[in-house]
Amino acid sequence: MSFRKALWALAVAVCLAAPVAVHAQGDYLDVFIVKVKPEKVADFQALTKKWADANSRYNGDRWLASEALYGEGNVYQFTSTRKDYAEIDKMNEAVMAAVNKAFGKEAAEKMGHDFDNCLVSSRSELRRRRWDLSRKAPKDADAYVKLIGESRVLRSTAVHIRPGHVDEFETLLKSMKEAGEKNPDAQPVFVSQVIEGGKGTIFYVTTLRSSMGGFDHNPTMKDILGEEGYKKFQQISADAVEIAESTLYRFAPDLSNPPEEVAKVAMDFWHPKAMMAATTKTKPAPKTTMEPVVAKSPDKKP
Repeated sequence: MSFRKALWALAVAVCLAAPVAVHAQGDYLDVFIVKVKPEKVADFQALTKKWADANSRYNGDRWLASEALYGEGNVYQFTSTRKDYAEIDKMNEAVMAAVNKAFGKEAAEKMGHDFDNCLVSSRSELRRRRWDLSRKAPKDADAYVKLIGESRVLRSTAVHIRPGHVDEFETLLKSMKEAGEKNPDAQPVFVSQVIEGGKGTIFYVTTLRSSMGGFDHNPTMKDILGEEGYKKFQQISADAVEIAESTLYRFAPDLSNPPEEVAKVAMDFWHPKAMMAATTKTKPAPKTTMEPVVAKSPDKKP
């Protein structure tokens, strides 16, 4: 697997009710998930940081990286938005142009091999945003960018559907969407569906928070659906869902190359090195007492 594939990969789905400005953020999520060898984590991170820097400096691809906190260990996810299939080729070319310019073609190829040697496994998925199944989308593009930029953790649940039960499960999600949007305490829930790179039918149900504490004191499914609705939810889930795998991720800004509009929401988080450099430049040079006073000539002016 070429190293560029690892960085073809945030973003999350938003719902059908979202206006065009939000819909234009991209209809697809291009996601790359890797499991890193424990002894190679430091090498993996160093290579990824270099790749991210090259793409930032030479107008390559944009992505958000995240690291699994709860779930399988040493798992990282890289996600980019795509408006269509054609943009996948376009961004692949942009990535390679950026890294070849930054490192030279031979060095970039070597980095790709070194990256592959850091991995236990890797998986690429193209997911289509299911606007119609998600709830409480941001109302406009600015709100969407703010939500992403302020998020620090996300929970992503991969729901594998049994053959013949897809329509049944989609109907359930639409009912949950309708009930959730009427509940003032319910948080946004974003749904996407794997269309390339998966086995069978897989939906991802994703929620974002600004901190781990954001997952506390949320209304339960029973609170949202009510007694009867919850019983129906349990029955359909038992019939339609083969398995559901939940992973809690933490965004990794040093491994990301976020869109500028996302980074501007929280520059100190997404571009900490740039913020530190800017702060250093604006600070006056500290006074020093290392030079003896007698060494200064009284008749010279600065």
